[in-house]
Parts: sequence; structure tokens; C-alpha cells
Amino acid sequence: MMKLPLVIVLDLLVLMGCAGLNKKISQRQGFNRPQNMQKFYKTKSVKPGEEFKGKASYYGPGFHGKLTASGEVYDQNAMTCAHKTLPFQTKLLVTNLSNQKSVEVVVTDRGPYKDDRILDLSVGAAKKIGLIEAGVAKVSAKIISDK
Repeated sequence: MMKLPLVIVLDLLVLMGCAGLNKKISQRQGFNRPQNMQKFYKTKSVKPGEEFKGKASYYGPGFHGKLTASGEVYDQNAMTCAHKTLPFQTKLLVTNLSNQKSVEVVVTDRGPYKDDRILDLSVGAAKKIGLIEAGVAKVSAKIISDK
């Protein structure tokens, strides 16, 4: 009779250990974001045709294969970007103002986390508009569609 409670206790200990392991794995492979995300969660409404300008940078190799804030797996070669407040799946036409090269991207992540930047592009998108060498460039972003 003492074996049954011991088995139950051991099962509970194993389950508790797995829960802790899952938490560690999710933290390691988790969202690409800093601890304080409250200001990034509030999405704003958008209208196709709306345009904004500012500095853009890119992010890539360290995040490739990890989850984005939208829950999608980040592919550094896809045409995606991170924005602080635009709704996920918003489509943008991003133009590098120094060379007039453009690329269409989809918002799948939150960022950038540097105050002077408006977008973080995927590596693939940054290559299309000649942003890789400079690292940062002034861009124009025009909303194509809001989903």
C-alpha cells in the first residue's frame, strides 16, 4: 500500500521538473524582446497610404529560427520587419532614401529597441534596399495594407 503514494509523489516530481525545463527552453528560444514591453504592446490603427519616415536598421543571424513577437518563426531571409506599434501582418513598402531602392515587407515582430529608429528589417529585406553595408539608413515606409 505504501508503493502507490510513492509512485504518485515521484510522478508529481517528474512533472514539476518538466514544467521547469519547458519554462527554461521557452525563455531561451522565446520572443525577441526586452523585459519591459508595455510600450510596444499598444498597436495603433493604420490606413493604407499612410507614410512615415525615419531611420531603419536590420536584425538577423542571432534571431534566425527563434520566435518573433507575433509567434512566427523568424526567417532572416524573408521580407519581414519589426515595428513598435503597427499591427502584425501590416504590409509596408520601405524605400531607402539614399538610393531609392524599395522592398515590400510584413510586420511580424516588435522593435526596434533603439529610440532613434522606426523599423528593424530582416536581413533579406535589408539586402534588397542596400542597407547591409551602412547598417542604418533613412527610409520611407508606406502602408500598403493593414492585413
